[in-house]
Amino acid sequence: MSTQFSQDLRLARRKTGFKQSDLAHFLDLHQSSVSDLEHGKHRPSLDQIIALSLIYGRSFESLFAELMAEQRARLAERLATLPMGEEPTAQTFNRSASLKRPPRPSPATIQCWT
Repeated sequence: MSTQFSQDLRLARRKTGFKQSDLAHFLDLHQSSVSDLEHGKHRPSLDQIIALSLIYGRSFESLFAELMAEQRARLAERLATLPMGEEPTAQTFNRSASLKRPPRPSPATIQCWT
């Protein structure tokens, strides 16, 4: 896991004045698990991501921007090797348009489609 993410997580906790044990209580974890998150040994679960976003009052995108960038790069690699398949059918006629652009643009839009 990225050290930048770990540092950002630790910095966000310190800015709030919380101790690792405080965060552990909020997340229903052991303090050592919070330490593991902050040292890049583990990634947070979806529930923990949501809780961290609420605790720190930051959007998911701002708190986890680096993880979003890593995933965006992985998806771009996978998109490049996606088999195109056969002629479109009634079930797949939107597929080519969806591959050209994401269906719901947002700040977290995957840039590999543009």
